[in-house]
Amino acid sequence: MAAERMAEVWITAARRTAVCPRGGVFAHLLPHEMAAPVIAAALTDAGIAPEDVDELILSNALGAGGNPARLAALSAGLPERVAGLSIDRQCAGGLDAIRIAVAMVASGQAQVVVAGGAESYSRRPLRLATAPGAEPEPYDAPPFTPWPDRDPDMTEAAAALAARLNISRAMQEDWALRSHRLAMQATFPEMVVLAGQARDPFARNLSARTLARAPALAGSVTAGTTAVAADAAAFAVVTTRDYARRAARAMRVIAAETCGAVPDEPGLSPVPAINATLLAAGLQPAALERIELMEAYAVQALACLGACQLPEDRVNLGGGALARGHPIGASGAVLVARLFHDLRDGAGLAAIAAAGGIGSALVITP
Repeated sequence: MAAERMAEVWITAARRTAVCPRGGVFAHLLPHEMAAPVIAAALTDAGIAPEDVDELILSNALGAGGNPARLAALSAGLPERVAGLSIDRQCAGGLDAIRIAVAMVASGQAQVVVAGGAESYSRRPLRLATAPGAEPEPYDAPPFTPWPDRDPDMTEAAAALAARLNISRAMQEDWALRSHRLAMQATFPEMVVLAGQARDPFARNLSARTLARAPALAGSVTAGTTAVAADAAAFAVVTTRDYARRAARAMRVIAAETCGAVPDEPGLSPVPAINATLLAAGLQPAALERIELMEAYAVQALACLGACQLPEDRVNLGGGALARGHPIGASGAVLVARLFHDLRDGAGLAAIAAAGGIGSALVITP
């Protein structure tokens, strides 16, 4: 459908849980159990009754399959007619769930869609690969390309990117220090208190000395400059203009894009998506007032900042994933929840990288 015929689309609420490292306070919760209170809180914020919801889209990358969106919809008290749609685009899934919701509302297929992600690193199932005549073999990550020589380990790919772009360990550690410092100073109005957790527990008063002692994982990439595995849920309510007029707070979605990129360098995969989204929005990077950029690795954030010429003084002003953690399928939706509550004027960007060389980005404005 041509852009000029697309209806206006708005985000009228966005909420999240705290992001808790694997084995922490959310370890006893399944994805739908984290999702349900967030969905309920977001609908209350938007002033929308559960009966008005047309669809729920949930990103989940580590679960046991099935349709966790259906479990979340029923647990949240949505009508039984809301079937629930589960997607898996790994790290980009939470943002892509929102982008799909935007497309549904823009095309007239729906008026109210709740979209985001829920992930439990703590409760993920064990994975076994099977083959005829062979014993099952455990594996941690599935392949992300059909070519083993172009499917790098994510940490090794981050280290190779740092070496190629001359992004030193010290530069990465400075970014990690910044992330934790800003997170410690920030307030988080988007937070839904769950299991008594009202803040992201991983953020701390780090020192350069502490980071200098962090063990190297690959090359210049260390445990201190890599986001920890985590549990969380985050959702946005995506609606038509009519619903936005009734909401206490609303942000118009200006553009959203997902792009494939070079699979060998997943850390740079947000670059095409960011550039395409800004082009569709008619914006230059300097015009952005707030930016939420995924920090799976410090080097990934720094590389994307440089490649897209994003203004550093507007990026992750409440800290980033280095100070929270990375709940794979929910991380993109966490970015949107942060942006929705922090953006006051002008335009804001959320962007994230995913394994296999995939990037997603979204621009909103009040």
